[in-house]
Amino acid sequence: MDRRDFLTARRRKSKTGQIISPEQTFRTNSGINTYTGAWTEQEIVHLLKRTMFGATKADINYFKTRTMSQAVDELLNPTAPNPTPPVKEYTTSTQPGTPDGNIAQGDTWINDINNDGSVQSQRRASYKKWFTGNMINQDRSIREKLVMLMIDHFGNEASEVGNANWVYRQQDLIRQNVLGNFKNLIINITKDISMLRYLNGYLNQASAPDENYARELMELFTLGKGPGSQYTESDVKEAAKVLTGWQVNTTTYTTTFNSNRHSSVNKTFSSFFSGTIITGRTGATAGDLELNDLVNMIFAQQEVAKYIVRKFYRWFVYYAIDSATESNVIAPLADIFRTNNYELKPMLAALFKSEHFLICSIEAV
Repeated sequence: MDRRDFLTARRRKSKTGQIISPEQTFRTNSGINTYTGAWTEQEIVHLLKRTMFGATKADINYFKTRTMSQAVDELLNPTAPNPTPPVKEYTTSTQPGTPDGNIAQGDTWINDINNDGSVQSQRRASYKKWFTGNMINQDRSIREKLVMLMIDHFGNEASEVGNANWVYRQQDLIRQNVLGNFKNLIINITKDISMLRYLNGYLNQASAPDENYARELMELFTLGKGPGSQYTESDVKEAAKVLTGWQVNTTTYTTTFNSNRHSSVNKTFSSFFSGTIITGRTGATAGDLELNDLVNMIFAQQEVAKYIVRKFYRWFVYYAIDSATESNVIAPLADIFRTNNYELKPMLAALFKSEHFLICSIEAV
């Protein structure tokens, strides 16, 4: 056997004998009309493999007793409680004078303030084991798959953040909002202690604006960097000014807004944002008020919904988006996303119940 052939995606033949490329294999011109075809083990397995980390025989048999619509609704509405937090299992030390000595074996460390480097290294390893265990021991829902998607989307590295407590908090923030409102998640993730540390938001101040988070907010988290995203370098700089003043307290593990470090000038944006001016503010509420204005301005752009829907499509359906998929699937799902004020469930329900998603099961199980 030619090793190149072995590592190349298998090509199929059509009924007429024509060779079908791997890309064509997964193509369908169907849209988001509700699927009304067969609901067999094949469709069930396809749905579960895409929305969960694999499907057990028990899972498959369970959903055989449900209709397609009922199955999707159950996957999108978890009833099991969230996983219990990670615990201290990496050392038996409980001596007051030793690192991590004030946490008993088997107790959670998530609320214990400890800046010792060796302790945080052990806690990061503990967090990773816990996180992996959640995927292995998933409940019968989409929750763990969505948590993984969102952690990938926001992309914080535990080793770079350093503090496992902060990393856990961000994961918990994502977990609590992963089937909720994406716009609200963006607001909260902007002020998250792990994100402020990871993308230098805690260094961003009026006298020395740091553009790191502002750039990622637009380029990676909301708008993307395609033909429909025509924000400018000036927009990034103005957004950075909006975000000045947020700080991290390493002794209390909290985030605070310092109005003395905030840029109180008006922030003027490009024609892509219709020349919006975010009024500069002062005082304790300035940070939240201007952040809300910034997020509202960004989410007023239609490209946000399209960019996020494409992200979900590539995660749950297929990596390539052709013109037919853009017109028949991405655009109408983006409309649903916007119409529902960026609530995730209606958009996801429409995707998983669609002809497009379930017809793909014929070739993509």
